[in-house]
Amino acid sequence: MIQPRIFIFLLVLLNSFSATSFAQTKTPSKTEIKKIAKQAVKYLNDANFEKSMSTSRQVLHYANLIGDNYLIAVSYNIIAANLDEMSEFDKAIFYYNKGLFYANKTNDNSIKNYINNNLGNVYCFEKKQYEKGINYYKKSLVYSQKEADTTQIVFTKLNIAWAYFDIGQYKEGNPYLEYVNKYHSKFGNELTIVVQNMLNGMYSSYKGENQKAESYFLNAIQLGKNKGPESDLSYSHEEYSKFLFKKGDYKQAYENLVIYNKITEKLYNEEKLKKADIAGVHLELDEYKREVDKIEIEKNIQAQSLKKSRIIVILFILALIVVLLLMYSLYRNYSLKKKANRDLTIANEELYIAKEKAEEASLLKTQFVSTMSHELRTPLYGVIGITNMLLDEHKELVDSPHLSSLKFSARYLLSLVNDILQINKIEENRIVLESLTFNVLDEIDMIKNSLSFIAQNNNDIITINVDPNIPEYLIGDKLRLSQILMNLASNGLKFTKNGEIKISANLIKVEGKTHYIEFQVEDNGIGIAKEDQDKIFEKFVQIGRNENDYQGTGLGLAIVKRLLTLFNSDISLKSKLGLGTKFKFTIAFEHNPDKTDEIIKNIKVDLSSSQIFRILVVEDNKINQTVTKRIIQKNNCSCIIVDDGFQAIEILNKEVFDIVLMDINMPIMNGFETTRKIRHNGIKTPIIALTAFAKGEIIEEAISAGMNDIMVKPFEPIKLFKVITDQIKKARNLGDVNVS
Repeated sequence: MIQPRIFIFLLVLLNSFSATSFAQTKTPSKTEIKKIAKQAVKYLNDANFEKSMSTSRQVLHYANLIGDNYLIAVSYNIIAANLDEMSEFDKAIFYYNKGLFYANKTNDNSIKNYINNNLGNVYCFEKKQYEKGINYYKKSLVYSQKEADTTQIVFTKLNIAWAYFDIGQYKEGNPYLEYVNKYHSKFGNELTIVVQNMLNGMYSSYKGENQKAESYFLNAIQLGKNKGPESDLSYSHEEYSKFLFKKGDYKQAYENLVIYNKITEKLYNEEKLKKADIAGVHLELDEYKREVDKIEIEKNIQAQSLKKSRIIVILFILALIVVLLLMYSLYRNYSLKKKANRDLTIANEELYIAKEKAEEASLLKTQFVSTMSHELRTPLYGVIGITNMLLDEHKELVDSPHLSSLKFSARYLLSLVNDILQINKIEENRIVLESLTFNVLDEIDMIKNSLSFIAQNNNDIITINVDPNIPEYLIGDKLRLSQILMNLASNGLKFTKNGEIKISANLIKVEGKTHYIEFQVEDNGIGIAKEDQDKIFEKFVQIGRNENDYQGTGLGLAIVKRLLTLFNSDISLKSKLGLGTKFKFTIAFEHNPDKTDEIIKNIKVDLSSSQIFRILVVEDNKINQTVTKRIIQKNNCSCIIVDDGFQAIEILNKEVFDIVLMDINMPIMNGFETTRKIRHNGIKTPIIALTAFAKGEIIEEAISAGMNDIMVKPFEPIKLFKVITDQIKKARNLGDVNVS
């Protein structure tokens, strides 16, 4: 239902901005951002919600760039108003509260007044939580009185009277209406005169003054036809219909109700709402997309390094052979009774040697995984980085199948390395689930989009079905859930041609704040033989694989099984050859609106400026030097590169840098020793380790050496610069040296 209460406040905001439009070529000034905000409000006033949402997102982006809390509050207020008009009331409340959070950081009482009033509108007239809504109206009054803005005082008291009358509390609402009647002619306006007459009609009807009430209602309807918003005219017809029904004039009551319905129906344009809804969804998915991109890269690329994985299996076999030799040795010693004492001594010696070998084999496995991870990630960083550089510098190569294949192969190999490390982390209990707020439908929809390329190649379709009874926001580890669903769906796509993969989520039980969600992933592919169904969750198992079929390491379902263990859940399987496969599991998530709001409020908004930093890169690999330098220069920072630790110490003794990016595995003097010498010289410049080793393997030595943070190659440039910005700010404000 279109609410004039919101429009009036946005129009007041609009009138404070210039009416000039312009074309944007660079980060605009505060005055120019206000012009864009004015355009967003105009689109909203014209019911062009799609353009209003898109323009207000632009205002939010620019406001964040210049760090202006007032404009951030204004942009959230416009976004919320759009959602309010589209009947997305919970989302509107969320963004109004975001706007209020930033408004409270300013000294501008007007924006605080507007947002409190709009929250009062939503809670009173949409959520029907009148007590909460009236409290917001009263807060709005306080800010109006501080500004001595009588016009806004009249307007807000009109809303309060309306709210009280809506719930039949005419005595409580009448003092506010009397104030409006007294000052409306002087401080009111034509946009509110229709509602003023309507409310007087409602109060006169309550008092039994029918003649007076009818006069007010007819006057409200006439004014609504001539000058008021159509929504106010519709409300006047509705309240007049109630009055006529109360009088017993059923015919006129029906006629006015029909007019109300026609006007209301006219105000809703389904096509506009659909388009605007798409714009609203884009706003909420901005943060999720980055996480899904990472999951997509990891899950769409599997194979290439099966020979390396076999070496790990061979090491396990060697360890088993050693144990068998020990058993044979013990048996042989037992059978040779005549040489019992001597043989027992020999056996103990052999047992000790075998134990050493077993421990050495276990250590070799760990070292092998670590070394292979480092040795693969280092060239992959160069391959991926240079591929991206070629695509950036030569736009004509964007559609090149050779570059696409190169990038795909590199990320595929990186995914394999990550899968092996993921299995090791789970088995060593080094993964802890996180508590994040998320929307189940959004997560599944993003998984569908991520797998669309594979689906198209196999001529498959992906359908999703999410139970509408599932709350909009749940709390849990959304990344691990997405990883589970991504593995299962991509597994189904691999074994399905010209078919369908169905992903569904259903609410099966609620216990307090805990909601049990059952997920199903079903395909109509080749199916799994019954005798093989117990094997598919084991590591490195490939069921039904021919020489040229189905790429992969056999780790995907093993990861799914182990991740579900972290959720205290298990997975069931139904499958028949030629008919397809269905996986099913249940996970309990928390639904707590207060906790969700707290998590959302704690999400930090990146208000960093585009300041140019001076960065020293210590790296011996020429390819990696080129890639890192390109990333830094692309982000408008200056870069100096040295080949080893001695050069780094020499230049830091002479010149000042904002931050140092330090490679670990360098000849002559490694990154740890270089950092120790830098700290020994009293230099406190933040140092970030750039390494292909897993973070957990080097964190203790990094702390002891004096490093501030660690970035594992390959990395996303946006994450690198977030760490760089955080460390520089921390160094300038606190002077701390800690590994985060």
